[in-house]
Amino acid sequence: MIDSMATEENKIKEVLSFTIDLSERVRHAAEEAESFKVDCAEVGKQADRLITMIWAAARFATSTGSLYERPIRRIVADVSKNLDRALTLVRKCKRRSVLRRVVTIVSAADFRKVTTLLDASIGDMKWLLSIFESSSGGGGIVLSMPPIASNDPILSWVWSFIASIHSGQLNDRIEAANELASLAKDNDRNKKIIDEEGGVPPLLKLLKENTSPEAQSAAATALLNLANDQERVHSIADELGVPIIVQVLGDSPMRVQIRVANLVARMAEHDPFAQEDFARENAIRPLVTLLSFETFVDDTTNLQYGKQSIHSLVQINKEMERNSLMSFNYKPHSNSSLSLHSEGSSRGGGHHRKERESEKPQVKLELKITCAEALWMLAKGSVSNSRRITETKGLLCLAKLVEKESGELQFNCLMTLMEITAAAEYNADLRRAAFKTNSPAAKAVVDQLLRIIKESDSPTLRIPAIKSIGSLARTFPARETRVIGPLVEQLSHRNQDVATEAAISLGKFVCPDNFLCAEHSKTIIEFNGVPPLMRLLRGNDRSLLYGLVLLCYLALHAGNNEALKQARVLTALEGADRAVVTHPELRELVPQAIYHLNIYHTDVLPQRQSYSP
Repeated sequence: MIDSMATEENKIKEVLSFTIDLSERVRHAAEEAESFKVDCAEVGKQADRLITMIWAAARFATSTGSLYERPIRRIVADVSKNLDRALTLVRKCKRRSVLRRVVTIVSAADFRKVTTLLDASIGDMKWLLSIFESSSGGGGIVLSMPPIASNDPILSWVWSFIASIHSGQLNDRIEAANELASLAKDNDRNKKIIDEEGGVPPLLKLLKENTSPEAQSAAATALLNLANDQERVHSIADELGVPIIVQVLGDSPMRVQIRVANLVARMAEHDPFAQEDFARENAIRPLVTLLSFETFVDDTTNLQYGKQSIHSLVQINKEMERNSLMSFNYKPHSNSSLSLHSEGSSRGGGHHRKERESEKPQVKLELKITCAEALWMLAKGSVSNSRRITETKGLLCLAKLVEKESGELQFNCLMTLMEITAAAEYNADLRRAAFKTNSPAAKAVVDQLLRIIKESDSPTLRIPAIKSIGSLARTFPARETRVIGPLVEQLSHRNQDVATEAAISLGKFVCPDNFLCAEHSKTIIEFNGVPPLMRLLRGNDRSLLYGLVLLCYLALHAGNNEALKQARVLTALEGADRAVVTHPELRELVPQAIYHLNIYHTDVLPQRQSYSP
């Protein structure tokens, strides 16, 4: 790292040395001019001013510990281009043969153009020096605009703010980070400029330094506003941002943790690689710990899980509080970047505990909401992260919060459970480990999912609960009929999306992949599920599709049941919309179901009935 910094410093010195040398050549050429002497002298004076300014920039570049290079490189490159043009013009004014003087025509207009360009370069260098002097001397943020950015003032503001974060006083750094956050919030173009101009590294440095909660919040907010795009999330991760974020998440005041948890959620949402990076840095454990803060303390007597499980919940909560930061020192790989922050995080567990306990209830609630959202985004589509959440006893915490909370926190916890159960549906190891029938955590989750399905008036809550029960279909034994009854009831729900999701979930109970499909099919019919299912076929294309799938499975596994005959299921299948029947999922299923029903219902008249919408 030190060698890299030294190399970069040498490169800057080389760029500045080249420009100084070019300025000297312009000045000498101006002194040797034989024609347009007055104009050449003016160019020489401009070159002399630039020499002084570039030397000042070089002294600053070698003396400062934190150098922001982007404006130096852009401005000095533009200065060099203008000096090269001036040198070409001034050399034409040197004594030459009569023929060369005739061929090479120099006009006053040429000098006006060159002096205008050099004036712009002087203005750019003046602005550059003011930026560095202001940031190093505590003179506040410079918001003037250099000529190079006359067509894009955002660029000069971004340069000024980033320079202040690099080497300014603390108050100026906080103000600059807030300004970058505001610019990034405005539009994606501003986000792109901030990223391209090197805004991410100083923001991460400010976040990591732990100099003040206000500074950390400002840096986290700016990074949050940048992280709505996979490419910019990559920029944060490439600067070793993930271990820094996890460190701050584990050892910061609650208001900072809220911003950082939001950042974790945003990055995980937009980049699957960031999901895995956070998992490797063990971000899930502190998130579960923060989410469980004060969750099991107040009302253990009201829990539904019995005395033994109440004790387990309390003990698990205490264990997570006590050991939350031991996980930061875990190194899955010897070269893990965790070593960058293990020392800082080792202080974290109780460092801000008293502050957290005395925080306002709305702040505590906001932290839990953001932590739940972060877990949701980390679990989304990720079997490994879902497994990690279950291994930290997160299922118990999520179940309890679904039980006792409402609004956004309840919804985020429910969506996290939905993602975990979806991962378990397709991963047998996770399903067996986390959702064993004798597991208190699994029982707690199922109890709360069923309660939401039965009692909630909100389709927004009912749908993820229904999906979760469907994902767990293969974990329920044949005697566990209590989960099927509530799903059958939802087939009659007035909201067609809820009814359709119930049909999809019931379809997972009776599909051939489920070993108990025949037993579950009989249970659905016993709960009088056929009549509402037949009504569902009159809905939109989606409800018709999944209604037919469920109906076909019932026919295949319980075709001799009288309820199917009375409901004229065979007639319904024969009269189903041809466009729907050609769907890949139904192309073979419908003919099989019709054939199976014909075996038992040969006396049914072939009356055709269409349920197309």
